[in-house]
Amino acid sequence: MKRRSLPVAVALAATATLLLTACSGGEDSSNDSDKIAGVDRGGTAPSTSPTASKNVSDIKRPKLTFPSDFRMEFDRAEPSDAKQAAALHDAENFVRAINYGIVQQDAEHSAYKFYSTPGGSAQAYAKKQIQQYVDGGWTITGVQRYTRAKVEMAGNGSRASVSFCDDDSKFYGKEVKTQKVLKTEPSDKDYYFFEIVMQASKEAKGLWTAETIEVQKEATQCKA
Repeated sequence: MKRRSLPVAVALAATATLLLTACSGGEDSSNDSDKIAGVDRGGTAPSTSPTASKNVSDIKRPKLTFPSDFRMEFDRAEPSDAKQAAALHDAENFVRAINYGIVQQDAEHSAYKFYSTPGGSAQAYAKKQIQQYVDGGWTITGVQRYTRAKVEMAGNGSRASVSFCDDDSKFYGKEVKTQKVLKTEPSDKDYYFFEIVMQASKEAKGLWTAETIEVQKEATQCKA
């Protein structure tokens, strides 16, 4: 049950653009069929005062707790630069929030909205991914392994291009009603390359939100 896919040529071109500008991007737009008949994995942002800036210690982040049969592994080194580390952490939190919306079966869940920029393609992408799982009657199980994280700053430090690989070879869909795990044979479709443009919040110091996202499917460069 794979969700995020872009035609490879389009994704690679978009990635190059993101790295150059760190402000362009697009939503996943393909209708390709992967595991579970074509699942590709956004509304209102939490209100914040435009006049009062919150410090990182004051940010009330969503609590994301997953069932025991699902986990996300992030195998990476911690960036030494504080802004790079914060942007990477919240890019990971954005992906976590998408999975949490699937587990909660709620395409309007506040978690992914907290970690994404209102009106951006990343928020629309998150909603689409969750909605397709909900419509199909599926949830998630297994392990997702994220590796090869890279952060490049832009926009005078207010934006960051975050990329990483995703290995879904041990990640599966599961029917909500029957709890049947929908296993598939390992293939190149298990690998994805993410490129997410993160934007520093003006209201909450230390918070970064996903603005745009590009996802390359069958990213064989991400194989171990």
